[in-house]
Amino acid sequence: MLFHEFLHDLRWSDLPAPVQDQARRCLLDLIGVGAGGASTQASRIIRDHTFDTYGGTLPMIFDGRGASASGVALAAGMTIDSLDGHDGFNPAKGHIGCPVVSALLPVALRAGASGIEFMAALVAGYEFGARAAIVQHATVPDYHTSGSWGAVAGAAVCARILGLNRDQTRHALGIAEYHGPRSQMMRCIDYPTMVKDGSGWGAMCAVQAADLARRGFTGAPAITVEDLSRDMADVWADLGQRWYIPEQYFKPYPVCRWAQAPVEGVLALRRAHALYPRDVARIEVETFRESVRLATSRPDATDAAQYSTSFPCAVAMVRGAVTAADIGDDALNDPEILRLSESMIMREDAEANRVFPHTRLARVTLALTDGRHLTGDWLEPRWDHTDPPTTAELRAKYDDLARPALGQGRADTLADVVGTLTDRPLSDLTDQLAAPISAATTDGSAA
Repeated sequence: MLFHEFLHDLRWSDLPAPVQDQARRCLLDLIGVGAGGASTQASRIIRDHTFDTYGGTLPMIFDGRGASASGVALAAGMTIDSLDGHDGFNPAKGHIGCPVVSALLPVALRAGASGIEFMAALVAGYEFGARAAIVQHATVPDYHTSGSWGAVAGAAVCARILGLNRDQTRHALGIAEYHGPRSQMMRCIDYPTMVKDGSGWGAMCAVQAADLARRGFTGAPAITVEDLSRDMADVWADLGQRWYIPEQYFKPYPVCRWAQAPVEGVLALRRAHALYPRDVARIEVETFRESVRLATSRPDATDAAQYSTSFPCAVAMVRGAVTAADIGDDALNDPEILRLSESMIMREDAEANRVFPHTRLARVTLALTDGRHLTGDWLEPRWDHTDPPTTAELRAKYDDLARPALGQGRADTLADVVGTLTDRPLSDLTDQLAAPISAATTDGSAA
């Protein structure tokens, strides 16, 4: 099926029930992470910047102020991305949902799209994003952030919502790919800061690319979609037949996916042997190269804590869990956590390197203060698509993030809206997202 036909002809009723269910799960998870991320310094800065720079009346999420569509996309993408807890796709080594939903929300609202049209476009974005990411990673030497191919996927859903014709759609994808943020991911791993995964910039670029194409601006064809001379044709050949959205993973902890298997290893040994932090002299981890590169042991801000392997492992040993509060800006100075983080030893393993990125393996050894060494099994992160979270587990994660930020009433209303959005106007969702967090009382009502 040609990509244009898939993109513009796909209907919600065409989708298999598991695809529909996964779309609702992904949207709820993204909103929960966005609610948790709205309190970060990165989100506050980008929303203030957006309000000052991108004038308009479309609502920024969890803010109460307005901006242009591209500005809203920028703020939403960087707010969700400011808390590294959203869904991802192993072959992409990144996140499809964040740039796609951030670009889609303001454009769909501006165009008067319905809830069911929004949800169908969201699925189309995941399918486009998965394939663009696979092709890009297979054909370029550098490992780019999600915002690079996310810009192409975001432009695709914006083109759908705007009803662009075949040529305009091709130009929108080409503009987005040409101007999208080809930011090198490992630079942010080595120097973790607020630039993160590029999703906000990719979403902003996506909106502008579609709007430019609608006005007649032209762009070079998107290589990830149209240049299939390098044995990549099969990646796009199964559009509408193979669905990638059910293959998204979810995160139980708001830290980089590469650190999550080591965290699981620490927690498993802690539980199995009823250990206390004082029992552990040192944590040792065997894993793949990229996880070892998450080397910040004494983070000075939440951005660095989220892109660390040693710090969340130490948190897991001391706290028995890793929550958003545990890696927040105000929770980085616990002396016992820092002791374990700074003493951690990490080693590359050849087999873990070989199976990455489709599998992320780690094995943990705890060196105890009494001289013993406890070694666990090789583990993968929880909640991969092969062993996804239950509905109750994913809702509990959403509640843990959204209720403290929004109040129980507003958080529950948002969850209900997501579950029934295909029978609602999109404004039911965007109205709930628009109100600032500061306006929520403890019972979720407007202050």
